[in-house]
Amino acid sequence: MPARVEAAGHALSREAAARYAWAAARLALGSIFLWAFLDKLFGLGHSTASADSVLNGGNPTKGFLGASVGPFSGIYHDIAGNVVVNVLFMAGLAFLGVALMSGVAMRLAAGAGALMMVLMWSASLPPANHVFMDEHLVYAIVLIGLALVKAGDTIGLGRIWSRSKLVRRLPWLE
Repeated sequence: MPARVEAAGHALSREAAARYAWAAARLALGSIFLWAFLDKLFGLGHSTASADSVLNGGNPTKGFLGASVGPFSGIYHDIAGNVVVNVLFMAGLAFLGVALMSGVAMRLAAGAGALMMVLMWSASLPPANHVFMDEHLVYAIVLIGLALVKAGDTIGLGRIWSRSKLVRRLPWLE
């Protein structure tokens, strides 16, 4: 008999509870990426002032990459503010936010997001609060876990997406 979890008077299998926990993690992480994109694009005032928004000519990578420390800081200082880097960064934030919130293209999102997170981690070495670990590496691990458990299938469009002609033809888009 499968193990059950009691929640608000309803019994769920552990597998179902785990699927919902992973879906919640996907939505939470997706909201982080989507919010970062929207804040940098519109300057919503959280970490980006309106005057510094992309739409007002602001530069989404200059601050973070320009303040890079550690063994790779020279590389990051050189590319800080580069138009191509800015476009890739903003496109990456938007793609990750939309993919995670909708549950589509989870493999692609996990790979691209993990790469982005590892690059951001390497821009600020050593991390402030640990010898090597910080939230960027934790996010990278969670992104990979989300793809492995097909977290887009629960409270998301992952199942529909994976059955589409495009994904059947190009499975790496799953």
